[in-house]
Amino acid sequence: MSEAATLPRDGTGFGGNAWKAIQLVIYYYEGRLWGFGLMKAIKNIKLLTTEGIQENQAVVYDQTIRAVLPEKHLPSGCTVIDGGGAYLSSGFIDLHIHGCAGYDTMDEDDQALKVIANRLVTSGVTAFLPTTMTMDRARIERALDRIAAAMTGEPGQGARVLGCNLEGPFLSRRKKGAHDERYMAPPDLDWLQPYLGVIRVLTVAPELDGAADFIRQLVAAGVVVALGHTAATYEEASEAITAGASLVTHLFNAMPPLHHRQPGVVGAAFLHKVTCEVIADNIHVVPVVQQLLTKIKPVEQLVLVTDAMRACLLADGTYDLGGLSVQVKEGQARREDGTLAGSTLVMNEALRNFYRNTGLPLAEVVKMATLNPARILRIAHRKGSIAPGKDGDLVLWDGDFNVLMTVVAGKTVYTSRAWD
Repeated sequence: MSEAATLPRDGTGFGGNAWKAIQLVIYYYEGRLWGFGLMKAIKNIKLLTTEGIQENQAVVYDQTIRAVLPEKHLPSGCTVIDGGGAYLSSGFIDLHIHGCAGYDTMDEDDQALKVIANRLVTSGVTAFLPTTMTMDRARIERALDRIAAAMTGEPGQGARVLGCNLEGPFLSRRKKGAHDERYMAPPDLDWLQPYLGVIRVLTVAPELDGAADFIRQLVAAGVVVALGHTAATYEEASEAITAGASLVTHLFNAMPPLHHRQPGVVGAAFLHKVTCEVIADNIHVVPVVQQLLTKIKPVEQLVLVTDAMRACLLADGTYDLGGLSVQVKEGQARREDGTLAGSTLVMNEALRNFYRNTGLPLAEVVKMATLNPARILRIAHRKGSIAPGKDGDLVLWDGDFNVLMTVVAGKTVYTSRAWD
């Protein structure tokens, strides 16, 4: 065995740095040989890692992260991008989003998901779960078919579609929110069987007949089950969690509030090891409750979502969500009876709000939109943090959380005019 092959590869001491240099030379020539082009590197950044914020580091990447190393060890031949001292993190992942820019997951339009994906990168989102609404089964099936096609399609200029978040029809009429109760139904695994490879997250009201068995079967099939749009008791919610439910859909919303004699789903979410979605638009969950939540749940069990609808990134006006009319005024989306109907939130604003409202360390808050959703989807081995071998999904942003540049699979898909 050659001497070079015996160098330590743990990143420590001379051996670690030497091995990194050797790897980069190999990657450089492999890239030229196989037609991948030259690698890129970003330097002069505040690098968000799982351990905190690091400076004087550079990230080398193509379709994947090739190396994280001191700037002074950057190999020649890379296309070097100067980050201007901005923050660099893994791309944001939105687990719960219905639409934006005038389009919705349920639209009977093959361009809808493409437009949504192309616009999400402006807010730093590099991967997402298009989220359905409660409509007739044929309409839901067609939406699932379009999502399946988007999952396997050629990469474009936008965020990657990771699968579907099926919100409805297995919900409670008592906590329907903006869902159409005419199409709500009891759990039905047979209907979902052809789509289990597409559905990554599914919301169910645990008080429905047969919910516990339904949850067990879904979890066995690899689906992440969330509790939501529910009037369940604490006991019903706890039984569902024991059956395998591991997520709570937009905590506090579309469920009874915490009561000292009826703790309900909120109480179960507080006491059990489940992850909770938070819509941090300061409307669905006000700032003081966001702060309170961090005193009760560890950051590892919180994930930021937008729950955005088609009015996101557009002006106030009248829009459609799940076949129902929604009025957007001053950024708030509501039905005629005043019920909140999704949001107009974007992910970088959710991060800004939660960071300012809670005072948590910045690196911990960023995990709520990167590593935590990746863990929920069991893809943390390739997404959610910046480390060699992971996907080249990156977002560069300034101290006010304004997105400057977004990279998906090594390709720059968005640059801000203010930074370009």
